[in-house]
Amino acid sequence: MKVWDLATRLYHWLQALLFIALLVSGHSGNGPHVQLGLALLTLILWRLIWGFVGSETSRFRYFVSSPITSLKYAAGRVTAKVGHNPLGAWMVLSLLSALLIQCISGLALAGLLDGLPLAHLWLTDTIFELLVQAHVMLADILPVLVGVHLAAILIYKLRGKGLVKAMITGVQSHVEAVQPVAFVSQGYAFLMLVVATLVTMAIIALSMI
Repeated sequence: MKVWDLATRLYHWLQALLFIALLVSGHSGNGPHVQLGLALLTLILWRLIWGFVGSETSRFRYFVSSPITSLKYAAGRVTAKVGHNPLGAWMVLSLLSALLIQCISGLALAGLLDGLPLAHLWLTDTIFELLVQAHVMLADILPVLVGVHLAAILIYKLRGKGLVKAMITGVQSHVEAVQPVAFVSQGYAFLMLVVATLVTMAIIALSMI
């Protein structure tokens, strides 16, 4: 059964590649680290938009469950919907949140927040220092989150559920659903990518004023 649209799959793999490149360039001090960070910010903005207006399985309101439901799922008392299961949903939110904070803190370190409206009021020395500390801490925390994510994928693979293949083909096997997943036009998806790109470009433009 098809559960993932092309936009969600492209986002997933591009995010993985950019994360690796940022990790390497950040620790080595070499490479276009800021430019890669801006590309990742654009992707995350795209995913956030798609989480509200995208295909059914990509929408936050579809796959994010309450902590109680997630605990029931872990105990085997709740059946997961197609797409992200309740525990996987919380991993998605954790990674998205951590990556977004990392991008925002990176913008601050690169001086790209200085030109935003009223930055002289809210981007104080204290806030800047907190962002610096967040960037350093998340550089250590994010690989751990990714490691947990990969471990979960391996566990599901051993249980006969190929999550990686599903994120490549869009088709998830061994699932049951009452009705097919509702997909949104992929042309619309890439229009939202343009919107996300324009937001990033606006941040860059304001930093040059």
